[in-house]
Amino acid sequence: MESFKTIAIFNYDHETVILKHLLDQEEIPYFFENEITLSVVPLYTTALGGIKLKVHPNDFEQVQAILDNLNNPLKIV
Repeated sequence: MESFKTIAIFNYDHETVILKHLLDQEEIPYFFENEITLSVVPLYTTALGGIKLKVHPNDFEQVQAILDNLNNPLKIV
């Protein structure tokens, strides 16, 4: 886990729920730093720098694609 790097930062625990499911589906190893602490004391989010998604550098491109898909708004044509 030492080689894992931060790819995204979230302010609240509920922002990570769908992302966890998608990463598990793709079988990508990950962990969220500060997740437990901020679920107990959410006001510490600024002091701790948020909930940091950590992934292995080899998975950066795949995880970035997942994050990009989540950040795109629905396009109804």
